[in-house]
Amino acid sequence: MPENIVELQNLSKFYRMGDTTVKALQNVDMAVRSGEMVAVMGPSGSGKSTMLNMLGCLDRPTEGCYLLDGHDVSGLDDNRLSEVRCSKIGFIFQSYNLIAQLNVVENIEVPLFYKGLSERESRERALKLAELVGLEKRLWHQPLQLSGGERQRVGIARSMASDPLLLLADEPTGNLDSKTGADILALLHDLHQRGATLIVVTHDAEVGAQCQKTFHMSDGRLGA
Repeated sequence: MPENIVELQNLSKFYRMGDTTVKALQNVDMAVRSGEMVAVMGPSGSGKSTMLNMLGCLDRPTEGCYLLDGHDVSGLDDNRLSEVRCSKIGFIFQSYNLIAQLNVVENIEVPLFYKGLSERESRERALKLAELVGLEKRLWHQPLQLSGGERQRVGIARSMASDPLLLLADEPTGNLDSKTGADILALLHDLHQRGATLIVVTHDAEVGAQCQKTFHMSDGRLGA
């Protein structure tokens, strides 16, 4: 495994809006080592969402290079990008993005449908992850029967299901009260202590302060 799980080299993303070119990202350089917990901070409109899309292989850069686990993913087609997302990246969303009709275990199992595991293997892994995030007593509840903090725990467990190289957390405490947010942040720290590589995109200075390294975004540019 390369030393840097993530390496962005002179990466830019431009959008055309009529006759105007919007420079969402400009000449971004960034490196995240295996096992690091890193924050990307900045106000609305600074480029954080575009940055997240790049890191999550949800979009391609206009210029520059993105090395993920030592492989350049900048020019991959949609099918290959989808394969990378499924096998190497786990997503934790501010709004949880759970499937309302599925219970806790079934929501955690969703990424495993693409891994070719047997039903028994998927169920065993989902149960272990539910226990890891403290949901062993809520296994068969659906999202609407859970608190916000419990829903985020499901989301975190789901993000870990495919054993990804990189976890991307988009404002993971943004919809939670301060105490619940602190609990979720403690859980992310626990995953980090277990060896996970995390990039947390946030506007919350308290969240950023608890990460090993903080990058600040402004007008599409990234600085330490």
